[in-house]
Amino acid sequence: MNTSTLHKTAADCAEQLPGAQLEHPFGPDWEVYKVRGKVFMLMTEVPGRPVVILKADPGEADALREQCSHITRGYHMNKKHWITAEGGEGVDRKLVEELVTDSYRLVVAHLPRAERPVDPRTYGTSRRAAR
Repeated sequence: MNTSTLHKTAADCAEQLPGAQLEHPFGPDWEVYKVRGKVFMLMTEVPGRPVVILKADPGEADALREQCSHITRGYHMNKKHWITAEGGEGVDRKLVEELVTDSYRLVVAHLPRAERPVDPRTYGTSRRAAR
């Protein structure tokens, strides 16, 4: 995926997630997606290159960083629980959509049950099986 489509792909995916909202709490250069007030994705440019910052399971984050040079530790976030993705070889639409959905599910799982817009254990699993 080239860098110019990274933000659009991630934003298109995030906007389809139940309860997701776009905010700009850090100014116009940062797009922050939240669910029920909790951040699950940030987008900005880091020295001229678009990046997407996402929550990730620590074990999966390690594996992703080993497999893809365009996925690194979370920029300005907890390095264990967040990753940064940028466009490049090995980063395609399917991967970006999975990373965004996984980040969303991780955040939703930590919300009180009454506030969850979806069941994080099952949301998105049928879409993955179809691929």
